[in-house]
Amino acid sequence: MDDTADTGRLGRLHHIELYASEFATTVDFWAWWLTELGYEPKDDWDGGRSWRNGPTYVVLVEADDERPPFDRRSPGLNHLAFHADTRQRVDRLTDGIRRRTDAQVLYEDQHPYAGGYYALYCEGPEGVKLEAVASDAKQRRE
Repeated sequence: MDDTADTGRLGRLHHIELYASEFATTVDFWAWWLTELGYEPKDDWDGGRSWRNGPTYVVLVEADDERPPFDRRSPGLNHLAFHADTRQRVDRLTDGIRRRTDAQVLYEDQHPYAGGYYALYCEGPEGVKLEAVASDAKQRRE
């Protein structure tokens, strides 16, 4: 598949590139997360990996310098939200996060309606907050 821009996809996400300090751990996590969300391996090179889902891809690169760790509460990126096809997919991702030692479910006391709709909020090994939103994520009724 061609990686150039597609004029028919104006405004849609083309790709995301993330740098990781704990590369092996982070690759393991992202490979699992993205595979669960329908991504397939794209490229694999020394110090980098990528996965594709249709025209969108995610790149993970090993960071080559030491800087303070990522803090999603600082100015800049806070989280990445992914579409999930069903509530069952969100539940399967949640179960997987709970089994992992490199990630955690966020807002456990409000799960799965922490944002007011059916979703998983979690934090991966590099501190990036991730969200998986069910396609039928109707708002919770109080």
